[in-house]
Amino acid sequence: MHVPDGFINAPVSAVAGVVAAGAVAVSLKGARRELDERTAPLAGLVSAFIFAVQMLNFPVAAGTSGHLLGGALAAILVGPYTGILCISVVLLMQGILFADGGLTALGVNILDMGVVTTVVAYALFRGLVSVLPRTRRSMTAASFVAALVSVPAAAAAFTLMYWIGGTTDIPIGKVFTAMVGVHVLIGIGEAAITALTVGAVIAVRPDLVHGARGLTAPLKLRIDGELVDAPAPAREPAVAHRSTKGLWATGLVTALVLAGFVSFYASANPDGLEKVATDQGIDKEAKDHAAKDSPLADYGVRDVSDARLSGGLAGIIGVGATLVVGSGAFYVVSRRRTKDEPAGSDSRTGEKV
Repeated sequence: MHVPDGFINAPVSAVAGVVAAGAVAVSLKGARRELDERTAPLAGLVSAFIFAVQMLNFPVAAGTSGHLLGGALAAILVGPYTGILCISVVLLMQGILFADGGLTALGVNILDMGVVTTVVAYALFRGLVSVLPRTRRSMTAASFVAALVSVPAAAAAFTLMYWIGGTTDIPIGKVFTAMVGVHVLIGIGEAAITALTVGAVIAVRPDLVHGARGLTAPLKLRIDGELVDAPAPAREPAVAHRSTKGLWATGLVTALVLAGFVSFYASANPDGLEKVATDQGIDKEAKDHAAKDSPLADYGVRDVSDARLSGGLAGIIGVGATLVVGSGAFYVVSRRRTKDEPAGSDSRTGEKV
């Protein structure tokens, strides 16, 4: 759903850019409460993983494909504020290095693919887990539903922006029906990927899943024949101090394999927005990408003639670049949190110790 330059007019793109910049600024402040020395590297990995999975277009209907947006996955794994930053990093790297998503439309894309998907998904996820049994299955199911809804929500948000600032005169009802219809199907794929990933991480390291924090059922003690809640521990359990290196390495290898090898077998059909744009005439005013001459444009390495090698190298470079930029940004944010905490406070909770 990467919006190219020329779909949305300059004034609306500028306003979207201002709103997106504000959302990123708020997220930078909020992410300081979500990140610490353990989770900052994982947030960078989440960005790289989402970049890799976005290269895997899957078929959803005749002549149409879809790919992960990632807002739900990022929000549930590392928190909503950090999730917005993760998607923003991915979109920035895609736009600058791979000419994917217009540069003047970067604000539109961050607002649509980053802010809307993350906010909608996380709000729905939290609402569901608050009423469901506090189990791994419940959280996995909640992540499935949240991801599913987030994709047509983003399609509706694009339609709203197009209604306000579209550069072609197309009946908005037709655009809405086409966009939401195809993205409901894409949402099913998004939901499956999100649920599988969240479920896998919860199975091995539930302490690292932001959405799972505070959801563990309290320990019960039987006293005089009655079950009562056990006193809460003064400190987090020891599992929170376990090394994250194993999970980080596994995630990185997975991302590299997906981007460097599996992506070659992804569907070549246009994604939902591209298909709707062609069918409805939205792309009449589309403009060439400012980075069209990038050596990595269109996810290939210039001067490498073998398509499989070219795409694989581009994917690996993209994963590496996204990981470096994301990890660096999140490290700075987490360090800012540490500096702002009062002396004698716990680096994970901010409470006095």
